[in-house]
Amino acid sequence: MRRIHSLPVILFAILISVTQAVAVPRRAIPVKAAVVMDSSGTVLYAKYPKAKLAPASTVKLMTAMVVLDHLKPEDIVRISTNASRVKTIPPGICPEEEMTVGDLLHLALMRSINSAAVALAEETAGTEGAFAAMMNQKALELGARDTIFANASGLPRAGTQYTTATDLALIMRAALAYPLIREILATKEYTFRTAAGREIFVENSNHLLWQDQAVVLGKTGYTGNARHCFVGAVDTDKGPVFTAVLGARSRSSLWRTAAMLAEVGAHPELAQGLEMSSKGRGSRRTNMKKNNPLTADMQPKVSVDDLQRSRLQGVFLQSRQDD
Repeated sequence: MRRIHSLPVILFAILISVTQAVAVPRRAIPVKAAVVMDSSGTVLYAKYPKAKLAPASTVKLMTAMVVLDHLKPEDIVRISTNASRVKTIPPGICPEEEMTVGDLLHLALMRSINSAAVALAEETAGTEGAFAAMMNQKALELGARDTIFANASGLPRAGTQYTTATDLALIMRAALAYPLIREILATKEYTFRTAAGREIFVENSNHLLWQDQAVVLGKTGYTGNARHCFVGAVDTDKGPVFTAVLGARSRSSLWRTAAMLAEVGAHPELAQGLEMSSKGRGSRRTNMKKNNPLTADMQPKVSVDDLQRSRLQGVFLQSRQDD
């Protein structure tokens, strides 16, 4: 009888707990996929980390690595007519113009100049197609087994070029082992002169680099198919943390999400406020040595408790339209 009388009390307590949880508003994150991974491969947060999605200009991180595996920063590149005609944002580059590998890498990584990426690919492998094959081989070596590259720029190739949030985090981890790539990603503004004396100025498209909070290195991307993308890295007390966002609806939502994920990387306890699937909570680890892919199941919409959101308000940023 005592057990029967105690049952309503237990149910009432559960009801109060559930009611309180439901009453707390949650903030949806409008992205198709995202991941936060520490340097050991532990996943601190993930939303559809294995979804194969268009990568846009985030592919230029792989472009830069393959280029630096074969060329020196001081090597001179003569721009081909083909490279000069590739669709891109300003500043454009001219056929027969000569630039160093290092200067072209600044254009490709800081401002996503597609023609610079193609010029580098042609100088490295002869053709962009041959260079893409080298990119795919490099991806396999890094354990990015759910990624296929079709070109050096990230311009759309329906069904033939895709990556995942998990693979992007692995690629960023590898890219930062190249001192020049790290240096370029940390550069806000860059000016150089071509061999003919033309002066070119570029500003980094990574909006988070310009904030007063912890510096977040990263690479942006956008196409109509891929939407807004970002892969980043932030140094924390426990080492670097890598983040990836694919398919954000707008530039402003991209920066809000990227900033929040960086904050989760710096303060992993904030991940407790993110909605998890019914399969349970907890971090997952990828075996970096065996190059095993990560798996993590999440609900379609992920959010942060309003109680924790106040801690993150300082990193929710306004939109800046870039590549």
